Amino acid sequence: MGIHYFLSFVIEMGLSYPVVFAALSGLAALLALAFCTWLVSLAKHDASVVDSVWAVFILLGAVIYAAALPQSGPRTLCVIALTALWSIRLTAYLTWRNWGEPEDRRYQDIRERNQPNFERKSLYLVFILQAMLAWIISAPLLAALAGVRPLGWLDAVGGAVVIFGVVIESVGDAQLVRFKSAAANRSRVMNRGLWRYTRHPNYFGEFCVWWGFYLMALSADGEWAIISPLLMSVLLLKVSGVTLLEKDIAERRPAYREYVSRTNAFFPGTPKS
Repeated sequence: MGIHYFLSFVIEMGLSYPVVFAALSGLAALLALAFCTWLVSLAKHDASVVDSVWAVFILLGAVIYAAALPQSGPRTLCVIALTALWSIRLTAYLTWRNWGEPEDRRYQDIRERNQPNFERKSLYLVFILQAMLAWIISAPLLAALAGVRPLGWLDAVGGAVVIFGVVIESVGDAQLVRFKSAAANRSRVMNRGLWRYTRHPNYFGEFCVWWGFYLMALSADGEWAIISPLLMSVLLLKVSGVTLLEKDIAERRPAYREYVSRTNAFFPGTPKS
């Protein structure tokens, strides 16, 4: 009965069986990587190692999709290159930032809430969950890779938006690192550069990346992949992004309240006077 409903869903969404096979192959690879990362986390007693693997999940998915599809589409090289650009940059930055640091505060909270036996529970609470989210988020990559329509203007716009998002993320992260490296700024709030116009330029850049990939999927008749940018937008704005990061930051850093009153939370805009 479950297979029947799954096949009905596939037919209704207009997905071919090669696309479904590629999707399931990607999911299997992501779950395998999640299991290996979980083992590393047990050895390190640090569940936040999954952050450094997040972008690797998605790059691995894209590579598996491309390999599992029966033929290469016109977007294959472009999609893999853009995904690699985004993934390598983000993975390198997060690994460098977290190297030698204790477990991230977010994961410490999850650990405390899920005792006893968090180590065992973390396999599904953290690692399998991240793999499943990455699989869903990677839907536009699969749609674009599987598309056979010739490249068009939407591909150009989508690729440009992806690159724009990566640049925004890179500049924002670099500016924050430079700001934090100065001892005089330890008690101050970063409100310079891109951070003058949005409190979270890195999240806005990520938003652009996934809507850009969706435009490429749309050009390849992959309308069904809309779930990815919508989910990413919700995560960035309401779940693991802005909302989670700012939950108690004003209590820990009172100057942040003034920053909030003057600066847009997400989409860049002119600072309020």
